[in-house]
Amino acid sequence: MDHEKVNILLVDDQPAKLLAYEVILKDLGQNLVIASSGREALEVLLKTEIAVILVDVCMPELDGFELAAMIREHPRFQKTAMIFISAIQVSDIDRLRGYEMGAVDYVPVPVVPEVLRAKVKVFAELYRKTRELERLNQDLEDRVRARTAELENSTAKLRESEERRSMAIAAGKMGSWDWDWITGDWMWDEGQYRIFGVGPESFEVNPANVQALLHPDDVDQLRKAIAEFNKGTRSYETEFRIVRPDGDVRWCVGTAAATVDESGRVMRVSGVTVDITERKRAEERQTLLAREVDHRAKNALALAQSIVRLTRADEVKAYVSAVEGRINALARVHTILSLSSWQGAELSKLIDEELAPYSLGGQIKLAGSEVQLLPATAQTLALALHELFTNSAKYGALSTRTGRLAIGWQVEDELLTLTWEESGGPLVMTPKSRGFGTRSLLASVESQLGGQARFDWRAEGLLCRLEVPLVRKTAATTAPGNFEAASSAELQRASG
Repeated sequence: MDHEKVNILLVDDQPAKLLAYEVILKDLGQNLVIASSGREALEVLLKTEIAVILVDVCMPELDGFELAAMIREHPRFQKTAMIFISAIQVSDIDRLRGYEMGAVDYVPVPVVPEVLRAKVKVFAELYRKTRELERLNQDLEDRVRARTAELENSTAKLRESEERRSMAIAAGKMGSWDWDWITGDWMWDEGQYRIFGVGPESFEVNPANVQALLHPDDVDQLRKAIAEFNKGTRSYETEFRIVRPDGDVRWCVGTAAATVDESGRVMRVSGVTVDITERKRAEERQTLLAREVDHRAKNALALAQSIVRLTRADEVKAYVSAVEGRINALARVHTILSLSSWQGAELSKLIDEELAPYSLGGQIKLAGSEVQLLPATAQTLALALHELFTNSAKYGALSTRTGRLAIGWQVEDELLTLTWEESGGPLVMTPKSRGFGTRSLLASVESQLGGQARFDWRAEGLLCRLEVPLVRKTAATTAPGNFEAASSAELQRASG
């Protein structure tokens, strides 16, 4: 491949010499540029890239030394090779001066063509090599800059990806770890420390310390995992519990994968830990809720069965009405309790639900503050209120437009006192025997809730006083879910 030609500047005020230089240097195959004075040479230098300057020392107006000094002052030409040609014998001082001005060599006259050609060729090749090295260096710098930019971009993307991974791990309550199977060295990320409730500044990750944080019943899971990897297993997943230093027990699921060498020997094990405590607790709550729903459904059916079996009536229509009324009362309180997730019910809501079927205008007066009842208490009082409303609508104050009913309640020392006072209705006679409603009311309030129910059959209207403890005291009454079954038993006893 041919080399790119370089420019050689020939400076002399005598045309004959310039022609001689051209003839001598023609065989080099380079571009020869002619200048007949120092000023003309400067003009050429400003317009053309010159590799070598061949300049006569003795020229009018601007000699070779002065021209060299001016050339060296320009930043572009501080390294340009200059060869001085002198027709006179120069002294050592002049020669030293020439080197100080930037000359690289001296050629005396008469000029030996081979010598001049060889000198110029050397500096022309040096210039070409220098330019090639500069271009190569520039290309290298460009590639380095491009590669650096690519690496910076890749690093930024990797950092961004790692930040997203860390955020995802933190949001998902995850942690990652790495275990060098050969050296035993461990590496935990921030999420792993957070799950175990420890910090890198105070916790040394090693098998003994990790095992100490495992739940005693789940330590065998770690040993089993190690045994499986030693047998050739490449991945392993298990659920386990950890006990944090503060005593908090957390459920986790761990997934691990082994890296092996060419012989199949395990080199390292990497994995991810996910905190599934909330999921486990939700599953436990769901299981308990399912059991509770099943239990309540069975007990509610048992109570409904008792109501159907024990209700007495002279006519089918009256029987159906009584059964439907009691079951509807039970259904209404169940709806109220369901809306509160079986946390309890307000007394005023129970009364409002029982009032709903009646259009009584201003016949009923209510007075009392908000009282929150436990589920069992709410169910008992709902059935009791139903019996009172039903009897009053059939035989008492609510059976006439002139009748009046006042319901008041108050709480003192965890004891709820509810007063039911009728007036203005039909003349009241003390009953010779208690009906099913009255007996079931007494049984449920007194036996089931540990309270008291007092009836005063006044001529002007019934006066009933219910006293119900708001705090369950006995073992029988505090067992959750037993209310319906107990109520069923009380109803059966009341019917006897």
